[in-house]
Amino acid sequence: QVQLVESGGGLVQAGGSLRLSCVPSGTILRIKTMGWYRQAPGKQRESVAVISSGGSTNYADFVKGRFTISRDNAKPTVYLEMNSLNPEDTAVYYCNFGTGWNDYWGQGTQVTVSS
Repeated sequence: QVQLVESGGGLVQAGGSLRLSCVPSGTILRIKTMGWYRQAPGKQRESVAVISSGGSTNYADFVKGRFTISRDNAKPTVYLEMNSLNPEDTAVYYCNFGTGWNDYWGQGTQVTVSS
């Protein structure tokens, strides 16, 4: 079973930046959407940003202007550039690849923002 592998999480001070990356452990054909989600303690998982195969992006209101999602279809890899981080961004961040008939998830990477 192919899984996604996230990297780039860690501890950062408020106002700082991190860049998350996500790659599959094997081959996934015909990937349509790539996205990032997050789950904070005691809260439900929520969408952060999604990018289509054509490059169209959709961001949650709480990250607009601060986070940027991008993808490299050749690798394939999805990135999340996170700037101006604040303590409310503390969560486990998960990546997702969607093919239309299957969804693939990673194990998550912890992002902790200190005040």
